[in-house]
Amino acid sequence: MVQEYINENKEKFLNELLDFLRIQSFSADPKFKNEVLKGAQFLEEKLQLAGAENICIHETAGHPIVYADKIIDEQLPTILVYGHYDVQPADPYELWDSDPFEPIVKETSIHPDGAVFARGACDDKGQMYMHVKAFEAMLKTNNLPCNVKFMFEGEEEVGSANLETFVRENTTLLKADVVLVSDTGIIANNTPSICVGLRGLSYVEVEVTGPNRDLHSGLYGGGVANPINILSKMIASLHDDSGAINIPGFYDDVQEVSPNERQEMAKAPFDVEYYKEDLNIGDVSGEKGFSTNERTSIRPALDVNGIWGGYTGDGAKTVLPSKAYAKISMRLVPNQKSEKITELFSTHFEKIAPSSVKVKVTPHHGGEGVVIPTDFTGFMAAKQAMETSFGKTPIPVRSGGSIPIVPMFEEVLGLKTILLGFGLDSDVIHSPNEHYGLFNFYKGIETIPLFYQNFAALNKK
Repeated sequence: MVQEYINENKEKFLNELLDFLRIQSFSADPKFKNEVLKGAQFLEEKLQLAGAENICIHETAGHPIVYADKIIDEQLPTILVYGHYDVQPADPYELWDSDPFEPIVKETSIHPDGAVFARGACDDKGQMYMHVKAFEAMLKTNNLPCNVKFMFEGEEEVGSANLETFVRENTTLLKADVVLVSDTGIIANNTPSICVGLRGLSYVEVEVTGPNRDLHSGLYGGGVANPINILSKMIASLHDDSGAINIPGFYDDVQEVSPNERQEMAKAPFDVEYYKEDLNIGDVSGEKGFSTNERTSIRPALDVNGIWGGYTGDGAKTVLPSKAYAKISMRLVPNQKSEKITELFSTHFEKIAPSSVKVKVTPHHGGEGVVIPTDFTGFMAAKQAMETSFGKTPIPVRSGGSIPIVPMFEEVLGLKTILLGFGLDSDVIHSPNEHYGLFNFYKGIETIPLFYQNFAALNKK
């Protein structure tokens, strides 16, 4: 009955998603505060129509959090669904093939059934909205097998600054048995997978200062240290010739993965030639002794996310700049602590600076890595659900990304999280022409009720 309801309402579900995607809910830009609120109000309305209760838009110091629930029996297990309705800015607009806030559906080679092109289509509006529609399908057909609570935030893309405060202040309200999140992906539409690991994060900004003002590069060049030159050398020294991160103590707490687990990871399909072709690169790069998949999941990484200084406008300006800047992110593996890594980085970066410049390191935000066990009922319920909907056993994979809220949920609520995502790497989230396949959208709506059914059966109280 649930699947029949889904099949009969596919067009309605899609049209609602398109309306949701038209809302420009940029959390990073204060000018769009009302649009973010519109996103929350949209969810409030759709949750009410779906049959949820106790719906409330909770104000925070930033953007609001939408809460709703449906408690059918206190003796049944409860699923806490998390998602975010804010999106990344759409810049640069000129690289989009269509208006990022006027979603269109078109076929692609990967999505022959069509894909929705719009900002937020995959991350995370499309994936989050699957849960609202799956809930509606279960409730309207009298097939909701357990209790459900929804918590949708509007600040994930800016670091979830107020979510932890809300969670800590509402532990009773959020009491549940598992957290369910769809903000990750699968290997391919014919190769289902479940994310069982995330890397942590330490994000810093560095500032290198030389002379007290910008100087004429002819009169002073060669005699005064150039902060951009110095910064470039310092950054280059952060990796050794083997591709390892060259910061004392950085690897002290790295959790080594066993040969058996590495063998299991290697079973995941991966075509390095297609990978290079897709990215238009001549070769892969990284820490020696590890495969590309291992480098981006079970090993830490350090990358410069932005670097600037001096004159970058049109034409020439012969200036020796006073300052140079860079933003640097370090992806961490489980057991590494973000605060410790930030401190190690800061100490090292200040130490390697020559006396001709001054260095300032400003930490921005961080989070811890996590490994989700495959022997608890949440994972088993998700595995069985995907086996049913895809007709194949999903492959457990570790992601290179970071979702700091996952370890926070475990610390504050004592709950493990199931990352039941349906996106693809080719959906180009955060980039121009972001999209989400209709196959994936509907497959998620089909799979989520199976998870509920399995979780209820495995957790009878």
